[in-house]
Amino acid sequence: GRGRGRRGSGRSREAAAGEESTAPADAPTAAAPVDAAPADTTSADTVPVDDALSQSESAEDSPSSTRPQARSRSARGRSATRSTRGRSTGGPPTARRPLGGVSEETRRAITEGPPRRMMVTVGEKRTQIAVLEERTLVEHYVTRREDVSYVGNIYLGRVQNVLPGMEAAFVDIGKGRNGVLYAGEVNYDEADLEGELPRIEQTLKLGQSVLVQVTKDPMGTKGARLTQHLSIAGRYCVLAPGEEMLGISRKLTDDERERLRKILKGLKPEGYGLIVRTAAEGATREQLEADVARLERIWDQVSARAERAKPLEAVYEEPGLVIRVIRDVFGSEYSQLTVDSEELATQVRTYLDDVSPEFVDKVSVHTGEDNVFDAYEITNQIRRALERKVWLKSGGYLIVEKTEAMWVIDVNTGKFVGERNLEETVLRNNIEAATEIARQLRLRDMGGIIVIDFVDMLVPANRDEVLKRFRRELARDKTKSRVMEISKLGLVQMTRKNVSQGLQESFTTRCDVCEGRGARIVESIV
Repeated sequence: GRGRGRRGSGRSREAAAGEESTAPADAPTAAAPVDAAPADTTSADTVPVDDALSQSESAEDSPSSTRPQARSRSARGRSATRSTRGRSTGGPPTARRPLGGVSEETRRAITEGPPRRMMVTVGEKRTQIAVLEERTLVEHYVTRREDVSYVGNIYLGRVQNVLPGMEAAFVDIGKGRNGVLYAGEVNYDEADLEGELPRIEQTLKLGQSVLVQVTKDPMGTKGARLTQHLSIAGRYCVLAPGEEMLGISRKLTDDERERLRKILKGLKPEGYGLIVRTAAEGATREQLEADVARLERIWDQVSARAERAKPLEAVYEEPGLVIRVIRDVFGSEYSQLTVDSEELATQVRTYLDDVSPEFVDKVSVHTGEDNVFDAYEITNQIRRALERKVWLKSGGYLIVEKTEAMWVIDVNTGKFVGERNLEETVLRNNIEAATEIARQLRLRDMGGIIVIDFVDMLVPANRDEVLKRFRRELARDKTKSRVMEISKLGLVQMTRKNVSQGLQESFTTRCDVCEGRGARIVESIV
């Protein structure tokens, strides 16, 4: 039933221009979602405005953003601490792509796709947000009342243990489980730097108080990920105290980036780094100036709280899920924002009136008898997204499975028999699958290592076409990802930032009978 009978050579090539690269040592930090991320989102796909190499990151709009190793200032009044070089955090080397913004073709794919709508429902157990393209569910965010996300929050933590062999420290932030602070996320006093960076055990001591920001929520048995490179996310910009660089989202066109560069050079506060987010596209000087001023006021409040805080206290907390997602995701490409609560609608309008008044009229309250998720058939789409088999319109299908190590997606032709020849049939099936897989990644919020087994193609140009389509569809994804070339086995390997629980973790529980294997062991082995 795999609809294949041959395997291509999968000739390897240099990393394509759309592939992600490693961050420079002086790139700004963004621990809160930097323009797309529910969770880290939101990471900033930025490029320095000066002619220096920079990092490309496709997660800038995710709820949680990436934290390039950067220079940062302590809010507790200590002398400015700076990291001029960060320790490597491991992982395969990646090729850099040319500087500059996205092409007009890719930008159109991002902004001129099907009309988007955002639907919000507040239930007794969960608050959920759905993003629709036409009536198709493409993104889903959820938080349960008993669950709390700490991503973006800043705490005065206490060092509980330092592990030189792991180049990491465990820090208590008052949430039960210690967070992990790796050496590459530690600030080092510039005055003390002579040659090589000091080892982590020379910088952090047991019982020491440290100001840290959460970049990744606790998951399973793992504690939260922490950084000392602090940042505060706004509607259009991210403020990075102690930085000097100006970064602009690479998801913007070159012309727009140049326009923003000219505006922001006169607005960037001295002693602060500034990351310009994708949401800043089309923003006026007045809007950007107000956003930067708002972030400065917030940081002043954080600094004041940090001065008088006791260990394990929070000195800054991110807003709730709804406001956070609206801040990081909602933009001009959305035609409406519908909520099922008048109280919530008032909160949303108040927020938008402060940061983006042009969007206030897009907010409406669902007044129908049905739940807004039922009215737009969102609930059924969530149920289908929890199944392992995903049907394609042509008759082909995907098998999506999660293991302890990675996600695996298998592409099959199924009922699709094509018209002319096998290679054309396989190509059409794979292109359709590439589009659907990109949607499933966003919808299920798959994170970590992902391996895709497309149906085998013998013609190299066809393999290139499928990969090109896949990367183009991924441009709409605000979560950071990195796609490798098709391997000699015909597999596409990729990584996608794993910040919070995905759809499967949010709506499923492990089976008590099979313990998650999907099969029961027979009663008798002999």
